Amino acid sequence: MMKPLDGKSIAIIGGCGHVGLPLGVKLALAGAETYLVDVNEKAVATVNGGRFPFKELDGDAQLRRALERGLVATSDPGACASAEALVFVTGTPVDEHLNPKLSEVIRIFDLYEEYFAPGKLLILRSTLFPGTTEQLWRRVRGSHAGIRLAFCPERVSQGFALEEIDSLPQIVSAFDEESFESAFEIFAPLAPKIIRLSPLEAELGKLMANSWRYLEFAIANQFYLIAESQGVDFHRIYKAITLDYPRAAGYKAPGFAAGPCLFKDTMQLASFFDNRFYLGHSAMLVNEGLASFVVSRVKHELGGEIWGRTVGLLGMAFKADNDDTREALSFKIKKLLEFEGARVLCADPYVPGCDALERVLAESDAVVLSTPHTEYRHLEVQMPLVDVWGILDDPAIEVRDTGRGPAD
Repeated sequence: MMKPLDGKSIAIIGGCGHVGLPLGVKLALAGAETYLVDVNEKAVATVNGGRFPFKELDGDAQLRRALERGLVATSDPGACASAEALVFVTGTPVDEHLNPKLSEVIRIFDLYEEYFAPGKLLILRSTLFPGTTEQLWRRVRGSHAGIRLAFCPERVSQGFALEEIDSLPQIVSAFDEESFESAFEIFAPLAPKIIRLSPLEAELGKLMANSWRYLEFAIANQFYLIAESQGVDFHRIYKAITLDYPRAAGYKAPGFAAGPCLFKDTMQLASFFDNRFYLGHSAMLVNEGLASFVVSRVKHELGGEIWGRTVGLLGMAFKADNDDTREALSFKIKKLLEFEGARVLCADPYVPGCDALERVLAESDAVVLSTPHTEYRHLEVQMPLVDVWGILDDPAIEVRDTGRGPAD
């Protein structure tokens, strides 16, 4: 039985990572001859062995089916020669001054220039600083006649990429009709809807979506800091103002806003707007400053002195039920605690090399719930606890039923 992408050959540059691998699996399952080109030899071997190198819902089962369909992971860039489409998953990082590093995107692009044949489609997949697609388009249009270029940003939640590639609309942008139609043909079998934007609209849309989430966390964290600094339990307030109140349905709870995207993309949007994205900078101060506040809370719980005490961190990944530690604020907390003279033990069921949970609970004078993994949600912690998330330290509020309904 023919599949929608039968006959198409696609190579993904950086194909064994969080962005490239889920896409590669879906392309292979849709019938495309798919190559995952990656310099990480260990990840290549893991993928070819039928396992995801990171946590992904239903990942291994779908990967094994894709391998049966001919999916290949390789460290040989020569696999790009025969592919009719090259997918680049290199995003724009920020430097130590929080400015975008376009040089990294251009460097990867240039490494594969020898494979830019006429009629070949180049797809940019990761987050890009606004205007990057146009820069790359100008570069290749002048030197490679007949080349096609599209920016088709990923929009998935880490750990659920395979599920969301199937269920979320896909944005496709290009400067010419041929490029758009070529990219449309690749993504139409994967996504329920295709949304067409200009490249600049797509670049801004991706940054704005992530910045919006970062701002949402900052609002919750700011209110948490206000309440807790005055000795008021914020989570009692949170329960009260969200209980059966429809206008608070989207009110975020506080927590550590981390990971490889939200902070970085907020700073990219600020840089694009000549550092006049005041809300974004304020959000950074709040979200990053939460780590320092947690350390001060630990010090308070231990009687004002951390030096020589043992503090346990429950969770090192940047979000719950995940194994990705990139930009996790738990490491910032660890560093701050150690600077204060504490001995720090770290537990995480998904991150290799961490201490056993039993040891952390047995030897710690205080603990911090730094990642709200499911495994931690019913722990009984006997020592002082700092829980920004309000999961283990879950206060009750008094609610009395008056006996009348809302329409009475």
